[in-house]
Amino acid sequence: MMSHVRLMGLALLGSSLLCLAGCNDGSGDPKVQLGSNPTLPDQHQYLLPPMHIARVVGWKKDETPTVAKGLKITAFATGLQHPRQPYTLPNGDVLVVESKAPPAATVKRPKEFVMKWVESWATSGGDTGDSNRITLLRDTKGTGVPEQSVFLDHLNSPFGVVLVGNDLYVANTDAIVRYPYHEGDTKITDPGTTLTPLPGGPIDHHWTKSLTASPDGNLLYVGVGSNSNITENGMEAEHNRAAILEVDRATGRFRIFASGLRNPNGLTFEPQSKVLWTVVNERDELGPDLVPDYMTSVKDGAFYGWPYSYYGQHVDPRVKPQRDDLVAKAIPPDYALSSHVAPLGLVFNTGTGLPKSYAGGAFVGEHGSWNRQVLNGYKVVFVPFSDGKPSGMPQDVVTGFLNDSGQARGRPVGLALDKSGALLVADDVGNTVWRVTSGNQEVTQSR
Repeated sequence: MMSHVRLMGLALLGSSLLCLAGCNDGSGDPKVQLGSNPTLPDQHQYLLPPMHIARVVGWKKDETPTVAKGLKITAFATGLQHPRQPYTLPNGDVLVVESKAPPAATVKRPKEFVMKWVESWATSGGDTGDSNRITLLRDTKGTGVPEQSVFLDHLNSPFGVVLVGNDLYVANTDAIVRYPYHEGDTKITDPGTTLTPLPGGPIDHHWTKSLTASPDGNLLYVGVGSNSNITENGMEAEHNRAAILEVDRATGRFRIFASGLRNPNGLTFEPQSKVLWTVVNERDELGPDLVPDYMTSVKDGAFYGWPYSYYGQHVDPRVKPQRDDLVAKAIPPDYALSSHVAPLGLVFNTGTGLPKSYAGGAFVGEHGSWNRQVLNGYKVVFVPFSDGKPSGMPQDVVTGFLNDSGQARGRPVGLALDKSGALLVADDVGNTVWRVTSGNQEVTQSR
């Protein structure tokens, strides 16, 4: 006999499909939600929010994303299994973190049943091969098409990776693990040593753990997303979550560096100011234009609002009991990216492989929306910086992840620069790492 929860879930699923067929959710112009002073409309609450899912179709032969004038794009590596994060080693080798989400906790509420279905439809890029590993890309022939080999295997839903000296750190969904590395290594067989545990299952709602090191290499910073949209799993499930943790590399001890960040990713230090920046996925189900996702500098000890408020003191009435004391000290982020673009990648352009107009600014990988009628994100944008701060509106750099029918050929995630200064874009639905260069640059990989 079909359970009550499943029957309720199917009923909600049917209503959501009607909305998918063409309901108007009032999505506004996403351009008014960019920059330091975004428009914040009135809140709306739903039994089930309107959804518009970009169904995955993948890339056809010879299809590529579209790039801005003066740029060129090629497939750097194909046939991967959910590539999430590229990382360039000092010798020019490129590591690619491939991962699948950990097993989900038991679904108890009808809405969760529908949301799990939505997620599976919107993110499936084919699960026919191995994943939860790191692949090495090495272009020994200088052709721009590197050889692929398994570098590190049997990981637990990894996402972040960073090298400090001869120590390679991998942020699995439940722990930071340290491995020995020597330049030129093609494979790591050492089982690794756990540096510090991280909040993981059994729920593990936001499972990706972004990772970076301080400029002096003494500290690690890891992003830990919330265990819910807006505390529906209880505050006890949010312990040490919705935060950036600072980890002592020598001892593994950690502290909360900043909190109230619903799902921080793309952790990296701005090269001029040496200040930590992140991109953040904000909360859902308040409407198609709430709440804008953002990028921000991260201040030690700061609170950014989640779950009690957003963009400073804008209170979220769904959270009970409220914490007026925390709302009073909540600070707004630096720069809005528009609602539901789902930013997951961030890298500052410190290289010389791209046109001068991109010097010093930030590239952001936007995974894309599923919960507003007018799709938003699904691209890589560039935000100009001056004196360590954003200094202009975002510019589209890599687009075309959606086809003319609104179907997803791919979805960008993590970003990196290779040794030549070209931009690498992990596409976890297209199972490809794309390489963006200047339009007049030969597609070669420095070693």
